[in-house]
Amino acid sequence: MTTSLPDASGATLIVDLAAIRENYRALRRRLGRTACAGVLKADAYGLGADRVAPVLAAEGCRHFFVAHLEEGIALRPHVPESAEVFVLHGLMPGCEDIALAHRLTPVLNSLEQVEGWTALARRLGRALPAVLQLDTGMSRMGLSPSELDRIVDEPQRLAGIELRLVMSHLACAERQDHPANGMQRLRFDVARRRLPAAPASLANSSGIFLGPDFHYDLARPGAALYGLAPVAGAANPLRPVVRLQARVVQLRSIVAGDEVGYGLTWRAEGSTRIATVAVGYADGFPRSTGTAHLGDVALPVAGTVSMDSITLDASALPEGALRPGAMVDLIGPHRSVDAVAADAGTIGYEILTRLGRRFRRDYRDAQPSPSPALVLEGVPS
Repeated sequence: MTTSLPDASGATLIVDLAAIRENYRALRRRLGRTACAGVLKADAYGLGADRVAPVLAAEGCRHFFVAHLEEGIALRPHVPESAEVFVLHGLMPGCEDIALAHRLTPVLNSLEQVEGWTALARRLGRALPAVLQLDTGMSRMGLSPSELDRIVDEPQRLAGIELRLVMSHLACAERQDHPANGMQRLRFDVARRRLPAAPASLANSSGIFLGPDFHYDLARPGAALYGLAPVAGAANPLRPVVRLQARVVQLRSIVAGDEVGYGLTWRAEGSTRIATVAVGYADGFPRSTGTAHLGDVALPVAGTVSMDSITLDASALPEGALRPGAMVDLIGPHRSVDAVAADAGTIGYEILTRLGRRFRRDYRDAQPSPSPALVLEGVPS
């Protein structure tokens, strides 16, 4: 006999896979004939690459990006055999055979990474696929201008590389009027003309919204897939993907002058009902002020977010409307991930990737019919 246990979780993170699907479709429509990849680094921005990847694959996505070799190895079983998995950080010395064994394509960011990959190609006596990343102004990763000069002057350095893609990364794409966008695109075009012909990729999520001049052959959305706003100061055209609901642990009534939380930073101005919910900064929720909601009613944070709990001012609710075990929204219809990030002085990327593993996860999906693939010419699908 099986006994069904009650849900004892402190919070539930609802991940709307159907919304990810619709966001991918919306980005593809905006891209036209440009192929659309899926960026699944950091476990699909914390939402579960093993759950997100099959959704994108069903929509025809055949180009996936991760940050680390280990992420690529973990992702490979969840994407089609025909899909290409690109490792953005390239490979650490001595890891080239491992990448090849798992059919992972490195993004080569330095002369050292180029040399490591071509050495394996020479040893095997065949060309190996790779991506070249160019630094066009972000000064983070990619071949520097001087390294590009060396490759141009010594083309044998690329011997044994089947060049799948030449790419760079935009630093300021979310600010559409930033002059760095045009500067980087110009530098990218000049650098590409010095290299063997290959498909090109420049646009991240925000770069897609800069227009066709930035689209090239392949776009690489990540944050936009997960519902984060792609353009600073503009309405978000994408569907929200996550909803975080926290469970009420305890209710209490306090009187004027009573103080709440660590440091006693919040003082009641009158008779107040306090609800304590089971989410805190150990769950990745920022240690800052904000607001929860029960339905349409706002419940402001009262005091400081603790490691495992948050105290809310529930006085706006009728007496008895909230009971232990009830769920309130910390992220939801009235407060987006981006709004939580703004209150915390950070960005939605950080909020998503920090949301903790103590949450019960509820994946929801309408399972519609798949869309055809749009493949990058020159890259097998």
